[in-house]
Amino acid sequence: MAKKTATNGVRIRSGMDRDSLREDITLHLRHTLAKDEFSKTNWDNYRTVVLSLLDRLHDKWLNTQQHYYKVDAKRVYYLSMEYLIGRLLDNMIVNLNIQQEVADALEDVGLDYEKIRDAEWDAGLGNGGLGRLAACFLDSMATLGIPAMGYGLRYDYGIFYQTLENGFQIEKPDLWLRYGNPWDIVRPKIQYPVEFYGHQSMYNAPNNGHIKYEWKDTRKVQAVAYDTPIPGYDNGIVNNLRLWKAESDVALDLKSFNQGQYIEAVKENQLEQNITRVLYPNDKVFVGQELRLKQEYFLVSASMQDIIRRFKRSNDDWTKFPEKVAIQCNDTHPNLAIPELMRVLLDDVDMTWDKAWDITKNSIAYTNHTLLPEALEKWPVSLVRNLLPRHLNIIYEINRRFMDTIRASYGNDTGKMARLSIIGEGENPVVHMAHLGIVGAKKVNGVAALHSRLLKETMFREFHEMFPDLFTNKTNGITPRRWLKQCNPDLSNLITKHIGDKWVTNLDELKKLEPLAEDKAFQKEFAKIKLDNKKKLASYIKKTTDVDVDPKSMFDIQIKRIHEYKRQLMAALHVAVLYNRLKKNPDLDIVPRTVIFGGKAAPGYTMAKLHIKLINSIGDLVNNDPQVNKKLKCLFLENYRVTLAEMMIPAANLSEQISTAGMEASGTGNMKFALNGALTIGTLDGANVEIKEEVGDENIFIFGLTVEEVEELRRQGYNPWDYYNASAELKMVLDQVRAGFFSPEDPKLFQPIIDALLHKGDYFMVLADFDAYIKEQKLVEKAYRKTSDWNRKAILNVARIGKFSSDRTIQDYADEIWEAPAVKLKK
Repeated sequence: MAKKTATNGVRIRSGMDRDSLREDITLHLRHTLAKDEFSKTNWDNYRTVVLSLLDRLHDKWLNTQQHYYKVDAKRVYYLSMEYLIGRLLDNMIVNLNIQQEVADALEDVGLDYEKIRDAEWDAGLGNGGLGRLAACFLDSMATLGIPAMGYGLRYDYGIFYQTLENGFQIEKPDLWLRYGNPWDIVRPKIQYPVEFYGHQSMYNAPNNGHIKYEWKDTRKVQAVAYDTPIPGYDNGIVNNLRLWKAESDVALDLKSFNQGQYIEAVKENQLEQNITRVLYPNDKVFVGQELRLKQEYFLVSASMQDIIRRFKRSNDDWTKFPEKVAIQCNDTHPNLAIPELMRVLLDDVDMTWDKAWDITKNSIAYTNHTLLPEALEKWPVSLVRNLLPRHLNIIYEINRRFMDTIRASYGNDTGKMARLSIIGEGENPVVHMAHLGIVGAKKVNGVAALHSRLLKETMFREFHEMFPDLFTNKTNGITPRRWLKQCNPDLSNLITKHIGDKWVTNLDELKKLEPLAEDKAFQKEFAKIKLDNKKKLASYIKKTTDVDVDPKSMFDIQIKRIHEYKRQLMAALHVAVLYNRLKKNPDLDIVPRTVIFGGKAAPGYTMAKLHIKLINSIGDLVNNDPQVNKKLKCLFLENYRVTLAEMMIPAANLSEQISTAGMEASGTGNMKFALNGALTIGTLDGANVEIKEEVGDENIFIFGLTVEEVEELRRQGYNPWDYYNASAELKMVLDQVRAGFFSPEDPKLFQPIIDALLHKGDYFMVLADFDAYIKEQKLVEKAYRKTSDWNRKAILNVARIGKFSSDRTIQDYADEIWEAPAVKLKK
């Protein structure tokens, strides 16, 4: 080997070739981790690979950030309480476009890539769709060259690690940081004080006598930055995800410590550090949860200080702030950015209200993610007053001026004012965070065409009448790098072999597959890849559940957060119907089917947890009955996460997207399944509507009530008993649930499910849609028997799903909301 020189050393740290990677991996093991071939573990091997990749990423990262400053680019700041980034090793290698080089380098040093990859733990930074969308958006912003930065919180513990005990969900701590996170870099010199409590005082400014406000006697917590590089796909650009960790601003009480009062000495420090200790579950009711509000302001305050610091490095003219800064609030959680920016401009910059408001309103945008009124954040005024007194004062002033605007347009319409007010008055007044976002944002967007229309027509109709240009739609998307190239490499390679690789950054290129849908040879290759993916999942199922499933059976999969509106219950009852049919006639000619569920229920969501138990109870009965288990299996895979999704989605034949119409904002699982060649059975809800438009009516299975029909049925007076009595199969299954057929050890266990369906109005209309669902499933079975035709439909789903790339979504944001042009950089 040639003698090492400084130049060779640089090459080893930055070279993308096999030899440079091999040498860097070897050097890190010995000189960074102080390990050798006798003492190293799988974790050490994993870390050496991560460190070698970080060498390359850091080089590009620094170049990218210097370039952004050099061209004085407009920056986009994405604020989100969640980032469901999953494992990063595969993602980094794919986006650096060095899969083969890394594989070869590892082979040279005798390392097993699969073992290395399995050493990585999924990052505990998100719950589900909201956080995964944010992760896809980061990938697309970097790939498109949008100068962007994600801001979030570095939670010590994720939502929870889900296990199943006797079919019940059991929550255990998600210790994702047990060995640290080798992907992030702590920036101890980048930390900001975040203030809470205290009080607001008023004084006359000495220079002009104007009334000024001051936030005094606060308690401070330090926000310390942790950075993770986010590379674009093979374009030399590396953006940044900055996560804030809470550290105490209070010095250790040595007097207490020296007197042996250890607990008192560290108590204050521990209380402040609790702010970023744990991620709240999605369905937690946040009203009254001081810690959650603290987390939201902690994110906003630290991020805003960082944004302003970066702005002031290149600009001293505050009027240019909206020209150089675009802040996107991912749901209502970061909407405190509106009063926070106002506070800075009013109190610190000494700006007039009108100028401060103009800057704020032109810098911040808000994404709405829900059509469920109960899911919109409302914070008790008493809590905000105690925690953020200055902000409450600003919110009241924003609202007062907004009420004046309503009076000017509609007169003294007290009803309208009450409905649109940011402050919900009454015995226990609250701050409506969605209203604050609408009043204070440059744009408000929904996340699917149907969702955005319903926002304007229902929940925010009166706001839309006042501000018709405020609302816009940005249909969600997914990154094709992770959700095809990375998670389904065989299909990715097949596509590239036939149409080239431009689809990786331009998903519309998949349309070139359409002629191949009729090609028998291509169909055969496509089907073999699907079967291989099913075999991999079957192997995982055997390993984790000890249940044998037939890869040749139809894999019918529903994976998402467990919630009544997503109607996992409907799919579970369908399994019971199939079971009853087979028990009645064991020789019944049906398509063998493996029904697989995955997802977590919030710890306090009793009904959702009972649905998990019912699914598992049905599964236990089905899987252990030799009369039926050759034709039907039912499984619930524990601890659903990104890594498990990456295995399940490529293996699916049928994608269950069966929410009650009008309740799912968008969904992105539906997009991932279609991209990987699964056919959708679903309602006309969320993005299903647009998927149907793209793939064609004949290549999707749509059933059930529409949004308008749901509304009309409720208006007329929905009676679930009518549907119970009209369907013999439905009646039989519900009677079995009620009688304890699926829970002989506790016959009354599932009575709350029966009560919700029959005695409490079946709010999510499971029974109203059940017969249509059963009939559509028969059409699914009929179609699946025609293997060639099914494969053609599946290929057409892949070919026509290009619209749902997050690259398209982000380009729409950049053009129509952020007005942030992309930059290019030499690779």
